[in-house]
Amino acid sequence: MRRRAPALLTVLLAALAAILLAAPPASAHTELESSAPADGARLARTPATVRLAFSEPVELHDVHVTVGGRKSAVSRSSGHGSRAVEVTVPKTSGRSRVALTWQVLDMEDGHPTSGTLSFRLSAKAAPAAAAPAAPQPSRAVHAAWATVRWAGYLALAVYVGGLAFLALLWPQGALDRRTRRVLTLSWATGLAASLLAPGLQGAYGTLGTLGAVFQRATYADLLGTQVGVVAACRVLMWVLAAIVLAAVLQGGDRAARSPGWRVGALAVALGLLRTTSMTGHNSEGTHPGWGAVADVVHLLGVSLWLGGLTLLLVGVLPRRRPAELSAVVSGYSTLAGVSVAAIVAAGAVLTWQVVGSFGALLHTGYGRLLLLKLAVLALVLLLAQRSRGWVKTRLDIAVLLRGDRVTVRPFVHSVAAETGLVLVVLAATSLLVTSAPGR
Repeated sequence: MRRRAPALLTVLLAALAAILLAAPPASAHTELESSAPADGARLARTPATVRLAFSEPVELHDVHVTVGGRKSAVSRSSGHGSRAVEVTVPKTSGRSRVALTWQVLDMEDGHPTSGTLSFRLSAKAAPAAAAPAAPQPSRAVHAAWATVRWAGYLALAVYVGGLAFLALLWPQGALDRRTRRVLTLSWATGLAASLLAPGLQGAYGTLGTLGAVFQRATYADLLGTQVGVVAACRVLMWVLAAIVLAAVLQGGDRAARSPGWRVGALAVALGLLRTTSMTGHNSEGTHPGWGAVADVVHLLGVSLWLGGLTLLLVGVLPRRRPAELSAVVSGYSTLAGVSVAAIVAAGAVLTWQVVGSFGALLHTGYGRLLLLKLAVLALVLLLAQRSRGWVKTRLDIAVLLRGDRVTVRPFVHSVAAETGLVLVVLAATSLLVTSAPGR
């Protein structure tokens, strides 16, 4: 098995490269395709209106336009569908150039795209001052949003993976005090992140500050969009998750073995995974259905992997019980292998779906960040594979010595190192989710 694993990893990486080379370019966020008049056109006078045509359908309240620093009215452009809008341009005098700054929110994930159009009012006019720079989202808001998303991913992985670990491998862990605390903390963190993320995303999309997170208008504007509806559903799923958690905390190992509780936990877990993936980039490619399925599989694989590592680290290993070590570690090794295979396969589909080409992987900030995530993931897999034989040997010794502290300590170090690297992968994931592909 140890000889076949590197070969399998090589095949998977080769398949990923082939997919990237053969994949058609994927669409990123909503972009401006054309304008009438066109950017840079020479006009005799200030146009009464400017038509903006975007690459995807847009909502009027998601389009913000300023002319000369003043906000302009936006209306639907008749005869051009939901992808075009009309901008009313105020009359100007004594100027040789009109600068129009636009910003639009993507309907799928709420990311802003912005730019500037400039029109010369006379061919003989003297050169005008440079057009104002397009407004940019706050870096502080983006950093806070990425941090909250990272905390949300971590909480999701520990909660979903922890419940699966109890149901499949270690039901008696429902009575362990440390395990109960970890699951409760993960639930509380997940709920808090699901409440904060919509406000941060709304402030980021409207180019606001951190103070906008605590304003009702930020949430009111967001709840009218698809992103807001999904965020509300995610909060509801975390509320339902409290019921599942309370049942296993009260019922202990009997609840963890109960078919009824397992069905309920599975339903809530799938709901959390789906509502978390719906605000990602999986719907932006040529086959959004495949992207949605791959995203759920990807999140599930990471949850089983990281959640199992966490409960091993804080629950199973400190108890140093030989029977548990033999049964749980061996079972988790198999579960982790299946999870990693699912992560790699789903990751290949998502890479093809979102990046869409080998050039975009190398020449965009999003692509380079994705390469960093893949590099860390490959390092984790390499270290895990090399330590597998060592762990098996140490496990046999630990069982023979009845869980002696000295023989168990290497397990703790190995699991802690692997967990730390997976947390780095999650950090890269949160940055990817809050970044725009193709930039």
